[in-house]
Amino acid sequence: MSLKATGCIFRRSLCYAVRCSSGNVGRYSSNPPNKQEHSSKFIPPAESKHDWIDPPDRLSNLRPIIYQIPENETELGKQLRNLRQETEDWNHAFWANQNLTFNKKKEDFILSKLKEKGITDRDEKGRKRTLNSEEMAVFYKRFLDENHVRHNSYNKEWYRRNFTITLLMGRVAFHDLWRMFDEIRGRRKR
Repeated sequence: MSLKATGCIFRRSLCYAVRCSSGNVGRYSSNPPNKQEHSSKFIPPAESKHDWIDPPDRLSNLRPIIYQIPENETELGKQLRNLRQETEDWNHAFWANQNLTFNKKKEDFILSKLKEKGITDRDEKGRKRTLNSEEMAVFYKRFLDENHVRHNSYNKEWYRRNFTITLLMGRVAFHDLWRMFDEIRGRRKR
């Protein structure tokens, strides 16, 4: 095998690993879009060869990804795609819930502080009243303190999942590289 062919195979495998990890390409999932937890109605064209990324979700503020299913997907590749989708769904659920909780508690805090001051939540022109940054800093600190354990648990799980995904991506890239070498070796023997 020539050095040029080896370099080409290596680049292809590396590009696959980068493409899987980057999330900057389009995608579609093993789950049809209506079964995903995200609110996307977009369905990529069947002939698409890339992952697709939707606009940010209104609850989680995360951009849902629709993973592409390769024609000759291996069992290992399917395992990787499913783990990535599970992780994305888990991440979406966490942040959607966290954002809803945050906004509700923030609104309750503002209303209670305005009530303490003896003023309504709306001014004379009907605009919502707000608190200054010093007053809101009290809320932000309290919210972070109350959710410290939850955020630490989330971070540990997020790192664990991403480490597993990275190892699995390496296995998939190595498997694809090995398969290409076998194909090239089989052609040379003929």
